[in-house]
Amino acid sequence: MSLLTADVGQALNPLLASVAEALRARGQRLCCAESCTGGLIAAACTELAGSSDWFDRGFVTYSNAAKTELLGVPAALIEQHGAVSEPVARAMAEGALVRSAAQWALAVTGIAGPSGGSAEKPVGTVWLAWAYGPLQGAAPTVWAERQCWPGSRQAVRSATLQWALGRLRLGLVELPGSI
Repeated sequence: MSLLTADVGQALNPLLASVAEALRARGQRLCCAESCTGGLIAAACTELAGSSDWFDRGFVTYSNAAKTELLGVPAALIEQHGAVSEPVARAMAEGALVRSAAQWALAVTGIAGPSGGSAEKPVGTVWLAWAYGPLQGAAPTVWAERQCWPGSRQAVRSATLQWALGRLRLGLVELPGSI
């Protein structure tokens, strides 16, 4: 069973090529911290030949314990805000950055469904965060946003993958002076 439709795969090719080119040109690397996508982002990145030049590593932190153990997300933060929240997404991105050799990190945490949603956080809700830290020891620049996508589990995960990489490209290529 394919995790991505042919249409999604076709859309990712130019997007990933653009991300790869921008990272290579800067001599920088990417890491990712994934929950609801379960490694789809890392898999998409490493599908591209030569990705070892610009992709450092991926953390699949599906459980709350994994977010704490592997990324250093405080358990109290998860308890206070829930795993699907802006503070946790930001902490995931920062934690991935600190625990890698990358200058860029992206993180996703969400409710892909078909169950698990609530009135406050319906199925399809995803928090995404990106962190940029060019200097070791310096505080990274972090930004986050919430999206809520309709559709099946596969549709939510695919939309998350495309959005996460698209916004990364925006930070790398289209708005480099804003970071």
